[in-house]
Amino acid sequence: MYCAIYKSTKKESTYLYVSRKDDFSDVPEQLLQTFGNPQFVMMVNLDKREKLAIADINKVRENLKNDGFYLQLPPAPDAALQHIRQKNTKL
Repeated sequence: MYCAIYKSTKKESTYLYVSRKDDFSDVPEQLLQTFGNPQFVMMVNLDKREKLAIADINKVRENLKNDGFYLQLPPAPDAALQHIRQKNTKL
């Protein structure tokens, strides 16, 4: 199973996986508006991989099969880092 991966021009560290390159027909219009103009990153053969860098490969496969797309959001900040950021904003 191949998929195309695109990065968002509006949301940092946000990626959209679709089943076919340049085919966004399964992606809701509102999501595309929020995502911005998709910038192509790469094609990936999910059958030849056991894992992906951040996304759960099984969830990606399932979403591509059922929905035709998968949205990868940025990981949540580390709790300690988040605590430091909150502390610094109070100063």
